[in-house]
Amino acid sequence: MSTTTIERPVERPAPDLEALFPGRYLSLTSFKRDGTGVATPLWFVNDGERLLALTGLRSGKVKRIRRDPHVLVAPCRPSGKLRGEPVPARVEVLTATAELDRVQKLLMKRYRLTYRVVVLVYWIGRRLRRQPTVPEGAALVITVE
Repeated sequence: MSTTTIERPVERPAPDLEALFPGRYLSLTSFKRDGTGVATPLWFVNDGERLLALTGLRSGKVKRIRRDPHVLVAPCRPSGKLRGEPVPARVEVLTATAELDRVQKLLMKRYRLTYRVVVLVYWIGRRLRRQPTVPEGAALVITVE
């Protein structure tokens, strides 16, 4: 009689996102086709299990993420200088209006006046360049691995 071993997936505890990303900025490094990393500082919000951010739908990072959803994330300063070690993560790009509104409300709640001022300046700049004032947006849902 032979015995067989059944392997069960090991459940890892969810990472403490508040401890990993204590600041107000997140460096998201996505990768080009040749493997070169491109780091971008983002405003982000933590919903308890994932990190959420907004970006333009036609941005370079969205194109890179759609090709390869594996990224590195780390807390950073507004200039992009890292404040901690990068950790691997996976990103999903969402374009549903309900998700975009939800993420924007969470960002407004976290960044308050600063977020509103930046959005206003961005809106005025688009208006002066005769571009649509509301660009197509994308919500980035970042799951730390």
